[in-house]
Amino acid sequence: MAQTVADNTPTRVVELVANLDDTTGESVGHACVALLDAGALDVWTTPIGMKRGRPGVMVSVLVAEADHDRFVRLLLEATGSFGVRSRPWDRVVLERDWVEVETRLGSVRLKVGRMDGAVVNVKPEFADVERLADAAGVSFGVAMSAAQAQADCWRATQGGAC
Repeated sequence: MAQTVADNTPTRVVELVANLDDTTGESVGHACVALLDAGALDVWTTPIGMKRGRPGVMVSVLVAEADHDRFVRLLLEATGSFGVRSRPWDRVVLERDWVEVETRLGSVRLKVGRMDGAVVNVKPEFADVERLADAAGVSFGVAMSAAQAQADCWRATQGGAC
């Protein structure tokens, strides 16, 4: 049975960036979680070299255009940075729905990405694979292999019998 999620994902977004060379890894991690908890669409870090040869980290935050000002403030407060750069992006987001399938270890949801109704990507839901591994007492890799086999079969048959 397929579950479709209404897609209100913005196609016009802003990337906010702050470079840090005077904070701990724990602080950076805390800032990333806080930004995600506040509703950022995505947050990632990149190791960089800074002036005077100092190692640093670039924190990037993807937000809806309407959330720009709120997240600039949050990024500055969360990181202690003295500046934030921003740039707008247009993005294409696949239509998404989830289908539940049975693997030899138990059920797992597959995330199905479509463009103009045609299937483009099918991937096992990460949290479900973690749950399968824990429940079955197997490694994550074994659980992912079982889930990916069903994802490949589902894609090949478009939901038919595997």
